[in-house]
Amino acid sequence: MSELTYAGKTFVFHVDNGVYSRSTYAADGTTLRYENLDGPAQGSEESVTLHTAEVAPGPIMLDRAEKPGMTVTHLMNPNARTVHAFWAYETGDGRVAEPHTGTLGPT
Repeated sequence: MSELTYAGKTFVFHVDNGVYSRSTYAADGTTLRYENLDGPAQGSEESVTLHTAEVAPGPIMLDRAEKPGMTVTHLMNPNARTVHAFWAYETGDGRVAEPHTGTLGPT
């Protein structure tokens, strides 16, 4: 993988469903600390292990599993400041999968 363009940086992520979160990436790019600042999960925060792969020069795929059983995959382009996300989680009616788009802003 080439230079990790997100490592050691903090972004604010604005999602199409109203979620607004702060993502702080470790300097080595292997962990993420997220804090949900607004939206349905407001107030939740966690440090998670990242699994990453460069898709092409620029975009990076990041995947993580969160404590409540949610899995999150982002196709993030830090240079273009865009994110395509896929979330999956359990509900009382079964597993739900949601695609989302969003933008990255400076903190």
